[in-house]
Amino acid sequence: MTTEATLPTTSASPTARQVWTRARGIALALVVLLAGAVAIAVVRSDARHGELDPRSADPYGSRAVAELLADRGVSTRVVTTLDDARAAAGPDTTLLVAVPDLLTERQQTRLHSATEGSGGRTLLVAPGGPAVERLAPGVTADPALSLDSTLAPACDLPAARRAGTADTGGIRYSTTHIEADTCYPSRRLATLLRIPDAPEEAVPEGTPGDTVVLGAPDILFNNHLDEHGNASLALQLLGSRDHLVWYLPSVSDTTAPDDERSFFDLLPSGWLWGTLQLFIAAALAALWRARRLGPLVPEKLPVAIRASETAEGRARLYRKANARDRAATALRSATRTRLVPLVGTPVAQAHTPEALLPALSAHLHDAHGDGQSLHTLLFGPPPGDDAALIALADQLDALERQVRRP
Repeated sequence: MTTEATLPTTSASPTARQVWTRARGIALALVVLLAGAVAIAVVRSDARHGELDPRSADPYGSRAVAELLADRGVSTRVVTTLDDARAAAGPDTTLLVAVPDLLTERQQTRLHSATEGSGGRTLLVAPGGPAVERLAPGVTADPALSLDSTLAPACDLPAARRAGTADTGGIRYSTTHIEADTCYPSRRLATLLRIPDAPEEAVPEGTPGDTVVLGAPDILFNNHLDEHGNASLALQLLGSRDHLVWYLPSVSDTTAPDDERSFFDLLPSGWLWGTLQLFIAAALAALWRARRLGPLVPEKLPVAIRASETAEGRARLYRKANARDRAATALRSATRTRLVPLVGTPVAQAHTPEALLPALSAHLHDAHGDGQSLHTLLFGPPPGDDAALIALADQLDALERQVRRP
């Protein structure tokens, strides 16, 4: 007679169609995000081409202010390396640093050492917190930006008073310099600072050197120069000396061999923030689409499986894993369960040697000696090899046949 058993089924692996159906929403969202990022990058690259470059006539270039300075006899020279910028520092020169945040910490320190005490003017365009603290010691950038872009001077600096309102609203600064001019305040913090290198009474003749910190570059852009007092303020800040050196820092500046850059120094901050946002979005999408594992639910198989096939399959798994201990435990447990009703022992005590072995010995009339061999056979240690496992199975089978014998 063939016995049959039904076992719970395991879930089948998803097909390619199912995987695509589940993932197409996320894939479409990623494609849309990528296309949007490329489109924004293209648009911004076109609009910001030549930003703060005095040779560029684009909306965000600065050619207009350079032309106006030239009409007033101020020459403009563009430099792109730190060495050229350091060499240009002098009493008759205004050094404009277009993007101070692009400089590394060591470059910022070297630039400050060259401009300090040079007698010229250094104008820093919208430096961030770490950059302004090294390029203009004693000045601190506030994390909160100005809410308004157009601000009133509210200071005694002649250039600011003559220019009137201007688009300086951006980064706000505070300073510990008592003699500093704090102009164009936004919520009591200045967006334009002028810090003299030395008290003006200590300079016997000529114009004292100073450092000007500008919170926003708008007054230098071609498309904002004719608004409010932007042109007047820009010309006065940049035209106080005969020569203007326009320093455009770049990550490709290799003229400072002792300056080491890490990989992350070469990446714009926007890419780092974008990568972090994409990582968070991917984590949220994974949590949203993750499969919720609940309790196991037994299901009937679509076909009946022979009990012998199930036993053979499990035996192969045991053999593949060298799980002789588990195989021996399964054989002994099944044998004890079948023996207890034959010797008159409750089923609940099938795995208790103190209850099963005396009853089994009495039923066999001490055929196995003092019962020690029965204890080793039914409750002993696992076999050491496959041959011992086979021998154990034969002995258990012989014991069960002997108990069933009338």
